[in-house]
Amino acid sequence: MSAAGGMHGRVEREAPEPHDHVIKLLLVGDSGVGKSSLLVRFTDDVFEDQSPTIGVDFKLKYLNARGKRLKLTVWDTAGQERFRTLTSSYYRGAQGIVFVYDITKRESFENVSEIWAKEVDLYATVEDCVKIVIGNKIDKEKAREVSRKEGEAFAEDNGCLFLETSAKSRRNVKEAFDELVSRVLDTPSLLTEHDPGGGGRVRLNRLVDSARSGCACL
Repeated sequence: MSAAGGMHGRVEREAPEPHDHVIKLLLVGDSGVGKSSLLVRFTDDVFEDQSPTIGVDFKLKYLNARGKRLKLTVWDTAGQERFRTLTSSYYRGAQGIVFVYDITKRESFENVSEIWAKEVDLYATVEDCVKIVIGNKIDKEKAREVSRKEGEAFAEDNGCLFLETSAKSRRNVKEAFDELVSRVLDTPSLLTEHDPGGGGRVRLNRLVDSARSGCACL
């Protein structure tokens, strides 16, 4: 697939900036596949060992693309089964879904279809949302259990974009998110007003304050 060019962004630190569109992206997948590391690499361009996400976390990032100012809310959900009831409400309004698996753990790939695709079908509220399948941790090539062809075939069969990444080395991380955002911009129905949060603007604002203090709580 071709990467979308001409996108530059930074993380929101202080007061929000004017923007043309809000785009909500949601990362889903098993615990330990590197969702949080991908999120931090994309928004902050750093890599550090991440503790398992408890519930939901998110970051804000601004992008300039096609003459538009985009505000991205990128949500990272917990992969553990005990948190699924909590995280299910955050599928609401997502214009982009990121399925993440670990190329060194076949079970995490199988669970994309067995668990996470079904969760999206059940809880996602935006009919035309764009989906991408990401095989993460290609820096561990010698431990690979899932071939690139398998990932590509699954993505094609399910109408998803596909890319393999390494949050550790930075490889293809920006390209994956740029392509996802580009496809959202190519879908006019996704640029109408969508609720960017799991439960309304008030809750989102509270979560922003909580996230800046290091914890996102309901």
